[in-house]
Amino acid sequence: MPGLPPNMPNPEAIFESWWPIIIGIIGGVAYALRQYMRGARCISELKLEDKVAIVTGGGSGIGKQLVIDLAKRGCKVYTTARNQEQAKATEQDIRQSSKSELVHCLVCELDKFSSVKSFVAALKKKEEQLHYLVHNAGVMMCDFNKTEDGHEEQFQVNYLSPFLMTSLLQDYLKNSTPSRVLLTTAPAYKLGSSTFTDCPPEDKYNTGDAYAQSKLALVLFGVTLAEKLKDADVHVHCILPGVVNTKIYRHLPFRKSAFVAVSFAPFLWFLTKTPDDGAQTTLYALLGVSAGKTTGKIYKECAETEYADIVKDEELQKSLWKQTLEWTKVKEFGQ
Repeated sequence: MPGLPPNMPNPEAIFESWWPIIIGIIGGVAYALRQYMRGARCISELKLEDKVAIVTGGGSGIGKQLVIDLAKRGCKVYTTARNQEQAKATEQDIRQSSKSELVHCLVCELDKFSSVKSFVAALKKKEEQLHYLVHNAGVMMCDFNKTEDGHEEQFQVNYLSPFLMTSLLQDYLKNSTPSRVLLTTAPAYKLGSSTFTDCPPEDKYNTGDAYAQSKLALVLFGVTLAEKLKDADVHVHCILPGVVNTKIYRHLPFRKSAFVAVSFAPFLWFLTKTPDDGAQTTLYALLGVSAGKTTGKIYKECAETEYADIVKDEELQKSLWKQTLEWTKVKEFGQ
């Protein structure tokens, strides 16, 4: 091409091939898809000085990102770990990441009611208020295990222990209004049935069904608690964080094989949210003005969404609440 400096590529020659255009389009589509998969983001810059929060399961995943974010906003945050060694390591790690000394980690094993009670007792020795209670920790599709309290593990960790912990902290929440309780659930709740048992026979145990039942129970709890506390300025919401690449999938078959896990890792990274992405809807429900004016809502991608029809069954809500009071041996709750 006339007028070009020596050794310069001919621009017309570049476009004689469609490959640069094809590669550019593929790259652009891939980037757009990746951004879409990451989901909506909470843009609130609200500061939380003089506020106190509990976020269960803050050692990794969504919980860790929540604790870091809240601590950076000036909130004093308590999270949980299964033993003292893990608690110390988690506290040091998050304090370093958040550059905040307001992070504290206490031992709380959600598969033991005694540990939940000890956690609450330890917290009450340190604090007189509680503004945010985020039930984030959970277990997904693990093998059958009957806890020392006599309940199936997923049902106790995902539902019964959050119920018990909230009941033990209800006075703190009422005395710290406006306060919020957030329950992390999953779309699997829609697959649950209206018949609840705290511990099915092992020979009839199905990991997926048990997980769905635990999440349905948690959602029903959220709706019922919201109604009971609607005049107390305690706002209760359920959260659907999306498909997030965290350790909660460790019990699934593809995670049990090292070869399969490594092989699928690039696809999982591309098609799932990061823990930071997964924390955004919880932050939205915790910080948002609208979530502080309503109660009993369910949020997905930083916006309200609709409950499945089964959740709207008032008789089911009441019967599960009554059963749960018996299972957890809680005498008064939501009064």
